Amino acid sequence: MNPPATRPLWQRMLFRRLKFFGVLLALVVIVLGGSYLFAPQWLLRAHVMRQAMTAHVESHTLRAGDTTWSYYEGGQGPTLVLLHGFAADKTIWLPLAEQLTPHFHVVIPDLPGWGESSRNPDASYGVQAQVERLQAFLAALDLQRFVLVGHSMGGAIAGVYAAEHPQGVAALALVDAYGLKAQPNDFDRAVAAGKDPFVYEDRTGFERALALAFVHPPEVPGRIEDVFVARNRRDRAFIERTLAQLRQPENYLSLQQRLAQLTMPVLGLWCSGDRIADPSALDSLRNGLVQAPAISSSLLNGCNHMPMMEKPEATAQVLTGFVLGR
Repeated sequence: MNPPATRPLWQRMLFRRLKFFGVLLALVVIVLGGSYLFAPQWLLRAHVMRQAMTAHVESHTLRAGDTTWSYYEGGQGPTLVLLHGFAADKTIWLPLAEQLTPHFHVVIPDLPGWGESSRNPDASYGVQAQVERLQAFLAALDLQRFVLVGHSMGGAIAGVYAAEHPQGVAALALVDAYGLKAQPNDFDRAVAAGKDPFVYEDRTGFERALALAFVHPPEVPGRIEDVFVARNRRDRAFIERTLAQLRQPENYLSLQQRLAQLTMPVLGLWCSGDRIADPSALDSLRNGLVQAPAISSSLLNGCNHMPMMEKPEATAQVLTGFVLGR
């Protein structure tokens, strides 16, 4: 009797490859599933690294003043320095940086005390102290002329810096900025009553914080939410202490008090639905800029306090027009 016919060589090779890729896929599923369950911070870090690669920025560190700074840098063209807001970090700018790096050289630091930049538990992190640290950072980078862009708390820091160091600031862009007079809103009343919307103990609190800042909060998997909750618990004392500092008059009106000193073109960019920095601050900004050679303002619809994340294309369009149209 003849032995059964063997498969052709090409079928045997194909079967082996399919078996190999099947085993590889199973390993990937196991690793990703295990990471999600037991090390979700790795998945979050990988996601941020992918965003940075897409935005064509690289991560760097340098020592300047009393701080070891962590920052992104990338792109070519006029330099934009982007400053994040309270209880945030440099990663919030990545969706916008993807739009900007084809046209601009961007520098995006973690402000001292936040993100991966160092923190001194005994130091002040109010607006003026951060302005002085920012000067040391920009001097270390040897940036001569740049457009300074600040969001929320970063807007107050950017505005005060521009008033005190106008020679280096070619233009100033304030995005839903803190430090201006505005109509009191529910957020202001909650903070004045002693509540801190920026601290939370669980996933429900995290989701409540997202709802405060976004019209359409991003969908965050539960185990990734746990990473943010753990970070917030770790930083709670610093967040509460710094918020108390920022509520002092020298901080919450810091930008308002410097408007008459701004001598460069200024852009005010707000979300019409901002529930944290009320859009009425734009009127205070326009009325106070008595020496600025050019004043631009823009209201974006469909976003709350985070236009660089909710409306990155529209935000980039407004910034690009402002910078290149001067």
